[in-house]
Amino acid sequence: MSSSALFPAPPPPPRRRVVQKFGGSSVATTEKLVRVAELVVAKKRAGFDVVVVVSAQGDTTDELLAKAKALSPEPDRRELDMLLTAGERISMALLALAIRERGAEAVSLTGSQSGIITTSSHSQARIIEVRPFRVEDELELGKIVIVAGYQGVSYRREVTTLGRGGSDTTAVALAAALDAEACEIYSDVDGVYSADPRVVSDAHKLVELGYEEMQELATAGAKVLNAAAVEFAKQRGIAIYARKTGSADPGTVIRKHVPTAPSGVRGLAHEAPLVFVDAPRATLASTRATLATLERLGVAPKQVSLAVGSGLSFALSLDDVHNLGTVEREVVALLGPGTWLPDRGAVSLIGEGITKDPRHLLRALEVVPQATALSTSSYRITLIVPAADTRAAVSALHQAFELGRPSTEASLT
Repeated sequence: MSSSALFPAPPPPPRRRVVQKFGGSSVATTEKLVRVAELVVAKKRAGFDVVVVVSAQGDTTDELLAKAKALSPEPDRRELDMLLTAGERISMALLALAIRERGAEAVSLTGSQSGIITTSSHSQARIIEVRPFRVEDELELGKIVIVAGYQGVSYRREVTTLGRGGSDTTAVALAAALDAEACEIYSDVDGVYSADPRVVSDAHKLVELGYEEMQELATAGAKVLNAAAVEFAKQRGIAIYARKTGSADPGTVIRKHVPTAPSGVRGLAHEAPLVFVDAPRATLASTRATLATLERLGVAPKQVSLAVGSGLSFALSLDDVHNLGTVEREVVALLGPGTWLPDRGAVSLIGEGITKDPRHLLRALEVVPQATALSTSSYRITLIVPAADTRAAVSALHQAFELGRPSTEASLT
């Protein structure tokens, strides 16, 4: 008997897997696509199995949407999904070509080819499961797999989209299904900040965030990451790295077991304009009818509040709402005139256990006296203000809670 039979060679160690997502700004031009291709090939040659999720180039999605609305003020959502998913398909094919030119094998796949199974709600579909059999097969062949983000297929075999920021969700869902060690989200910003640095000049980059805090920031308007993506990561314990494309900066990591911010407030997010619906005379019956109507129209309310004697209130983000006139007519018909309040903004303070200290609530109301409504969770305090006052409220709260101090960031490291 040979010694090799007695002492068989150990199996090769499993290859490390990583999912990378590149936003629209990162693939906006031929030059940027080439740079992304170089980064992806370098990752592959470093010993990783690589899956890349891409967004549509630059403003492609907005341009396609404008073309649709020039033909139909409230485009059919099914046809709109068929149109808008073209942007990501263009990006994936171009990146695959660029990677091949650099000596690596690559294949591009649509959301449906990648096994992204969703609900049937056009423009706001949710991922139900991922069946990455084709992706696994291509990885086994040594290829870099390029996946079109933002899209999937329903059980009815209809093409669907996941809402703005949905490419993040695609990336994290794939990372979970493929048991990847990390998901890297690349964009034109170098991480998550204490507030939008375009609004607050002394906003500082956060070194790390817990899943729940990042979810609240994303839901409240922070554009760096998608809230559904963070939920997927939390469920599977996948670390997300938010980084700037081509930068050596480590960015922000989103993971579990992050120490609580010493002040109780981690950061701020805002969104404007949005619609605030305030119906003090709403009943349980009219509330049920309203929520069912919103579901039918493909609109997801935020900051929903219902209390006996206080009625119903909620906010509506304008992202992915392509039938706003119809939504307004049907909601007002159910809740009455004067309940639909457009041109509002929302400013949210985020931090684990933020409402445990009532001084945070008092301070927020003191700093933003123009607030017309308030809602809370264990991680969030949200103030509704006139849209024109949103930026001023963000700056005032950032200063009042001393979020711009260098010591704040130092305490997180």
